[in-house]
Amino acid sequence: MTDERNFRSSYYEKVGCRGVEEKKSLEILMKEKPWDKVKLKQFCLRFTVPAAYRNIVWKVLLDILPVYPDSHEFVMEQRTAQFNDLIHAVEVLDLVEPNASRSAVLFAMWMLEMEQRKPPLFPETLFSSAETFIPIAETLQELYDEVDVYWLTKTLTEVVKSMQKDIPKLKEAFYTMLEKEDGELYNHLMDINAIQIFPLLKWFNCCFAGVLDNTSLAKIWDKVCSGAPKVLSFVAVMLVITLRRNILKANNAEDVLKCVSEIPEQCEEVVANKAIELWQYYGAQPQNDQLAKK
Repeated sequence: MTDERNFRSSYYEKVGCRGVEEKKSLEILMKEKPWDKVKLKQFCLRFTVPAAYRNIVWKVLLDILPVYPDSHEFVMEQRTAQFNDLIHAVEVLDLVEPNASRSAVLFAMWMLEMEQRKPPLFPETLFSSAETFIPIAETLQELYDEVDVYWLTKTLTEVVKSMQKDIPKLKEAFYTMLEKEDGELYNHLMDINAIQIFPLLKWFNCCFAGVLDNTSLAKIWDKVCSGAPKVLSFVAVMLVITLRRNILKANNAEDVLKCVSEIPEQCEEVVANKAIELWQYYGAQPQNDQLAKK
């Protein structure tokens, strides 16, 4: 049944029907007043959000905007005013170098807002806010205007911070799934003592920003914004499996690390699509996929 469903989905995508139907379904949800966030999350977990609606959908899912569409314009005016106040404060207080990148400026704004001048560290994972915030901001800068970039990056960074205690679970899921999906590759990595070489912490903490292209990341972040960070483990698995031919030729951990550091552009969207398919194949559901928060 699963194979038949996947075949139909693939066929619909090829003839352009699936995307049209998904867009109509989302538009119906967006006509409700107020929006039903549970239904919106379920849609995002099942499908890829159409690019035209992704910005506003993410902002509602991440509580940047309320579920009341009539209030969106007013709330964004307030968000913009706060953004302008923060960027002015950063400039007046001289918190960044004159030649600092825009992502660094946005990070300084967030740190000022949080009243933290130094990036907080989590001893268990050595999590650094800068290593999450800046790569995500640099990715979003290619997609949206600066005000949206700031608020989306800020909230995505908070999502990553909240999942720090579950990083060991994400890593464990990666190793278990890799062995299950490609035993030959897993055994090869064990034989050359390279199974621990993958920069999983970096990948998870930046949600693969700077690792995969924007189109691929957007599909993955649809799931992360919907409360399913476990999808990141599947992305890591499919990234490694997609590069299996070169990895199987590697004779040591250093060669393996080089393989995953040089991802061919044509492979990036394949990684994202297959990761989502694998995640959905194993019965991902909103209530089961969310990592527990304390």
